[in-house]
Parts: sequence; C-alpha cells; structure tokens
Amino acid sequence: MYDFLIVGSGLFGAVFAREAHQRGKKCLVIDKRSHLGGNIYCKQVNGINVHQYGPHIFHTNSKRIWEYVNQFVEFKPFVYSPIANYNGSLYNLPFNMNTFYQLWGCTSPEEAKDIIEKQIKKEGISNPQNLEEQAISLVGRDVYEKLIKGYTEKQWGRKATALPPSIIKRLPVRYTFDNNYFNDHYQGIPIGGYNNLTRGLLEGIECKTNTDFFEDKAYWESLAKKVVYTGKIDEYFNYCFGKLEYRSLKFESEELPQKNFQGVAAVNYTDAETPFTRIVEHKHFEGGSQSTTVITKEYPLGNSPQNEPYYPINDIKNTELYQRYKALSEALPDVIFGGRLGEYKYYDMHQVIASALKYFQEKPHSPGKQFTMEEKKTKFSLQ
Repeated sequence: MYDFLIVGSGLFGAVFAREAHQRGKKCLVIDKRSHLGGNIYCKQVNGINVHQYGPHIFHTNSKRIWEYVNQFVEFKPFVYSPIANYNGSLYNLPFNMNTFYQLWGCTSPEEAKDIIEKQIKKEGISNPQNLEEQAISLVGRDVYEKLIKGYTEKQWGRKATALPPSIIKRLPVRYTFDNNYFNDHYQGIPIGGYNNLTRGLLEGIECKTNTDFFEDKAYWESLAKKVVYTGKIDEYFNYCFGKLEYRSLKFESEELPQKNFQGVAAVNYTDAETPFTRIVEHKHFEGGSQSTTVITKEYPLGNSPQNEPYYPINDIKNTELYQRYKALSEALPDVIFGGRLGEYKYYDMHQVIASALKYFQEKPHSPGKQFTMEEKKTKFSLQ
C-alpha cells in the first residue's frame, strides 16, 4: 500500500516523509504519542507556545539547512543567552567577560585570562583522570565549582570525580562581552511555534497518532516496501543484546498570574542543593506580551525503562553495544534507522535534518551503469 512506513513523526521522520512525498512516493507516518512532531512539539497555553519536551533553539551554520526549514515556516531571530544561578548569585553564560566580571570584578580580557591560567597552574593537572580534573584543567577552580560541578552532577546523577574526562572535551571560554550561547551564523525560533514546522513538513502526508508500532510490528511492516524507523534501535531488535542506556528528564510546568517571571528564557541552577537543573520561561522565546506566563522546571532522571529516552549515554560500554545493533540493522536493506534513537547519537536539530536529507542526495553515476526510467525521473536513490 505504501512505499514507506515511517515510524515516528519527529524531525527525522517528518523530513524523510516530506522528501519522499515530493518525489511521488506514498508514505504513512505513525507515532505512538497523541501528537505529531516528536520532541519539538509545542503545547499552546493562553497564546504561549510551551516547549513540551524542553527548549529547542534552532541554530546552524549551514545555509542549505536554514533555507530548507524556512520553506515551511518563517523563523524569528533569537539569541539564546541563559543565566546561571549559583546559590542566589547570577552569572552570564556561556563563560565570557560578563561572567568573569561577576566572578572576580575584572574588566579586561588579559586580567581574566591571567586569573584562569594561574588557577589552572596551581592545580597542576597534566593528565586528567575524571571530569572534575578535566574541567579544572580547562577553566580553573572558581568557574568549575560555581558553574559546572553541581549542574553536571545533577545531570548525570554521579559525582564529577566518578565521570570520565571525555564528557567535557572542551569548554568554551570567551574573552569578550558576548552572551550568545551559540556561535552559529543562523539562529531562530519558528514564528508561531515548532508545530508550524511540523505541519509544513507533513502537509499532504497520511499520519496516524496514538499508534504503537510494536503492538503489531508484522502488520505495520507488511504495509510498505520500506520502513523508516526512528525509535530505539535496541527495541526494534527486541533488546536481543541488552538495553542501551539513556539519560532522561522530568518536566513540571505551571502557568503563573504574572507577565514576567525571570526575564530570560532559561536560568540554570548550578548549585547541588536545588533539585532541578533549570527553569525555562517559554514566552521569552517569541517575545510574548501575554498577561500570564508559563515556566517549566527540568529535573534530571537516570537510566530506567520507565523514563523517556532523551540523551544517549555514549560511553564505551554503550557504544560497543550499539555497534552490535548497528551490524544487525545493516543486514536489513528494507529498514532505515534514523534520528537520535535510531542512530544512538546526540543530534542537534540541524544535524537530524541533514541526516534525513542525505538519503535523497543523488549518487554519482558510475561508468556504464544503466538507470531505469523511474531513476531518471526521480533522480534520487536511497543509500
């Protein structure tokens, strides 16, 4: 009945469906949630687009990807400039001259650099053995203790001394007064929320929500020539080698009877005592003037089958396990695995889109190769 059954309506599935649909392929998109859009879904509360699964700021250096998403929805320029709250004291992020002035009162880049270099030298760490040593060897003791340690330990549910140094390979330090969290050339938020992007991508494509692929896997697979699977790769293979691990989050949202709660889209709570990692105030993404506001507290959750999988834990053990599942997936020519869960990879939004688009890049013609009329018409093939 279909050329493609697409399991999951997040960015990978939606972009894949759009590209296949434009090439005359018949697609069916199914999603076990009650809505489309995956983790970029927004719930509207009194005119405020609430990022239901955590804040999403679109940023990329790729003009091609930026122009691609702007086909479907207009983006409003937005610069992400979160604040860190450490025991009631506020600091700018990422680490920049504003941060260093707040920490030490220094006003020149040379002064800030000298303080950091002296702290690093004092610690004398030449071969970091854990995350704590790695971070201190990059930014010194003060920045680590106030802005990294508590936040990181809450995120991972482990002491920084028990985490591998590879988690923090580098830490951005800017000796300019620049609070722009991302360095990307293109940054923005879809006007009217991410649901408009999802609607644009899936326009004219058959979609079913509240539909669990695994309740009748054989039936759903029988409907299409190929399957595009964006769920957990280990679940597809019934966890035959064991379960991959993920970090998760719990979101607690509330609407408040005031126009402005914290004056910024996100405040990170970097002390160890506060149980949540940040508070997001959603109206600041689009500059809303509503009479109320909606805030969301994010609580870190560890790896558990009951928790929603958000962040792959790409340590040595899980990477080796994923490679075994990947080998199984490569033996299935009629199933395409994509997205964060399907590829067990931490993707930003622009990277997910690029990953889906690569399947529609025209392959170079080899000498003497004969192409069918269908290939000549559509000018695309699946890798």
